[in-house]
Amino acid sequence: MEFKNCNIKINMNMNIFFFVIFLTTLPHTLALQVGFYGKTCPKAETIVQQVVQQRFAADNSVTPALLRMHFHDCFVRGCDASILIDSNSTNQAEKAAGPNGSVREFALIDQIKSKLEQSCPQTVSCADIIALATRDAVALSGGLRYNVPTGRRDGVVSRAIDVNVPSPSFSVSQAQRAFSLKNLTLNDMVALLGAHTVGVAHCSLFQNRLTNFQGTGVPDTTMDPGLLTKLKGICGSSSNTDPTAFLDQNTSFAFDNRYYNDIKNGKGILQIDQELALDPLSANLVTNMAASTNAQFGQSFAKAIVKMGAIQVLEGINGEIRTNCRVINQKKALDESSCDC
Repeated sequence: MEFKNCNIKINMNMNIFFFVIFLTTLPHTLALQVGFYGKTCPKAETIVQQVVQQRFAADNSVTPALLRMHFHDCFVRGCDASILIDSNSTNQAEKAAGPNGSVREFALIDQIKSKLEQSCPQTVSCADIIALATRDAVALSGGLRYNVPTGRRDGVVSRAIDVNVPSPSFSVSQAQRAFSLKNLTLNDMVALLGAHTVGVAHCSLFQNRLTNFQGTGVPDTTMDPGLLTKLKGICGSSSNTDPTAFLDQNTSFAFDNRYYNDIKNGKGILQIDQELALDPLSANLVTNMAASTNAQFGQSFAKAIVKMGAIQVLEGINGEIRTNCRVINQKKALDESSCDC
């Protein structure tokens, strides 16, 4: 009897031992890693790159569109591709939220996903597609083609009420708080805002700077007079349309560090852009970025966006690999319908 008990104790101890070994090795197995699909889908990154190249050749504004998508996805529930899910009769998804109204290139993600499903069914996540496609678009615009750690899984929850992204009218302190909640530093924030070297902003986002800044009855005095005149001409006085202006008025489609020089010279379009160069918290960082080479800016940006791309990622058995980026897989959808997540 005692011998049997010893066997039970030995077996229990061995089980605990192997369980502890499993737990200590698990995080290393699940961590995002460059080349995650090397064995399961060797051509994954090539497929993404080819489709993005085709789209870029037709419309080079795809770069700011994907940057915006990636940012808005990661800042809500983490980088889980929840921004791609369509609304239905029972749920208003993230797409329906006001700040996401101008997010686009969903069809490009669909096209990439379709080709990946043909090559490697149910293998590559939509979340990884966003991260990889963004990297490729940045490179096509002249930026650094940085390594993207992959291994993300897709979220199964997408709700418009969860969308709370930093406003373009934030002060530097307000923006810093929003970024710090995502474990991003002030340096990260300044580097990531360098993405405003490409893309446009609707006049409605900065109209008050042109006429009645913060209720003063006059334009924002920190704006370059020449730019002020130009923007007034673009935006006009009609409330029936909402034109756009380039965030970088000089090299509008090149992923370079010109943005920092512009904001140092009073040529920031959005309030947060201009304040970044004026606020003591960030002014020195902006000066350093403006004085850097494009290669140095590219490295700083790459480090920051890779860090952003790891926000609250789902790995291992968490989440799922969607077969259609717009729709939660049926089984998961049924499971989540009874969960207050």
